[in-house]
Amino acid sequence: MSKLDAVKRHGETFYGYRIVMACGLIQAVSLGGIFTFGVLFPELEREFGWSRTAISGASSFAFLLMGVCSVFMGQASDRFGPRLVLSCAGILVGLSYILFFQITAVWELYVYYSVLFGIGLAAHDVGTLSTIARWFQRRRGLMTGIVKSGGGAGQVLIPICIAALIAGPGWRVACLTLGVTVIVLQVGAAQVLKHNPALLGLWPDGKEPPDGPPTKKSSEQTTFDPVSTPSTGEEGGVTFKEALRSITLWKLCATKFCDLFCLFTVIIHIVPFAADLELAPTTGAALLSVIGGMSILGRMVMGAAFDCIGGRLSLVICFAVLFLSLVVLQFAGPAWSLFLFAAIYGPAHGGFFTLTAPSVAEFFGTRTHGTLFGLVVSCGTIGATLGPVVAGWLFDEMGNYSIAFALLLGVSVLGLVVAYTMPPNTSHQNAHSIGP
Repeated sequence: MSKLDAVKRHGETFYGYRIVMACGLIQAVSLGGIFTFGVLFPELEREFGWSRTAISGASSFAFLLMGVCSVFMGQASDRFGPRLVLSCAGILVGLSYILFFQITAVWELYVYYSVLFGIGLAAHDVGTLSTIARWFQRRRGLMTGIVKSGGGAGQVLIPICIAALIAGPGWRVACLTLGVTVIVLQVGAAQVLKHNPALLGLWPDGKEPPDGPPTKKSSEQTTFDPVSTPSTGEEGGVTFKEALRSITLWKLCATKFCDLFCLFTVIIHIVPFAADLELAPTTGAALLSVIGGMSILGRMVMGAAFDCIGGRLSLVICFAVLFLSLVVLQFAGPAWSLFLFAAIYGPAHGGFFTLTAPSVAEFFGTRTHGTLFGLVVSCGTIGATLGPVVAGWLFDEMGNYSIAFALLLGVSVLGLVVAYTMPPNTSHQNAHSIGP
C-alpha cells in the first residue's frame, strides 16, 4: 500500500499542512525580527546619538548581504533540503539579537545585525516558500499566502512585545529575549520540513494528478508545471541556464527591486517619521502593527487571487495599491492620516511578499526553484539596500522626508509599468520568453 493510499484509508492529514504551519512559524519569527529593528531605531538614536544614515545603513547592509546570500541559500536548499538550511539560519538570526544585548559601538551594529542577521535572513523565504512550491501545485498561491500570513502575525505581535519590553526592562533585555525565542522556535519548526512530497511517497496537494501532462484549463485559470512524483522524484521546469535567457525572469527581478525599495524604506523610516511629527512612541509601534495586520489580509487575498489570475495581474494590483498608499503618505500629518496610509499600504506589503515564489514556479517550474527564487530575491534586495539608506541620506540633507517619499512614489510607478508588460497567466513552459 502506498503512502497516499494509507493517508486516504486512515484519514490522516496531508503532511503538507504541517509544512505550512512550520513555515508560517519560521516566517513569523524572521519577519518579526525585521520589524523589530524599526522599533529599536529611535532607541539607538537616542542612546548613542548615531545619525539616521548610519543606523539605516546597518539595515541596508543586512539586506544587501541577504540578497547576495539568497542565491546560495536557494542552492543549498535545493541540494541539502530546507531543514538544515533553516536550522542554521535560525541560529544566526537569534544570535544577532542576543549580541545586541551588549552593543556599545556602531561597528558592532554592523557586525551583529548587518552580517549575522543578514546572512541568516537570506534563508527565510527561499527555504520556506520553495518548499511550499514543491508541496502544493493547485493551491500554491493560497498556501504561500497562509505561510506569509504567519509573517504578518509576527509583524503584529513581535513589535508590540518588544515595545512593551523596551518600556519595562529596556531595549537590551528585549533584544536578548527575542534572540533566544527565535533560536528555539525556528530551529524547532525546521525539524518538521521535508524537501518535497516524493520523499514520503506523496503527491503535491495530497492528491495524485491526472494522467498525462498538465494542460491549460481556461484563460482565467493557472496551469501547473510537471511535479515530482513518488516513483521518480524528478521535478519539472526549466534549468537555471535556460531561465537566465528569459526576459520574464529579469522582469520579475525588476519588479522585486521596485517593491523592496519601497517596502523596506517604509519599514525602517515610518517610526522615525512618526516621531518627527511629535507623535507618541507607541504610535510608531502601532503603525507597524497595523501594517502587519493588514498585510495578513493582503497575503491571504493575493495568494488566493494568484491561483485564479496568475502572477502578472496579481503584481499589477499590488503595485496599484502601493501607489495609492504612497499618495496618501505624501500628505500625511495627523496620526489618523498615518493610520490611513498603513491600512492601505499593508495589503500591498503582504501581497508582494506572497507573489514572488509562486510566480517563479508559474513561469519556470520547481526544478531549480530555490536558486531562481534566490536570484529574484537577490536582485530585489538591492532595492531594499538602497531604499532605506537613500531615504536616510535625503532626510539628513533636507531635514524632512518629502523628497524621499516622492522618490518612493516614482519607483512604485516604474514597478507597475514593468509588471504590466509581463506575460499573461499561462503554463510555465510557454510563459517565459527567451530574450535576446
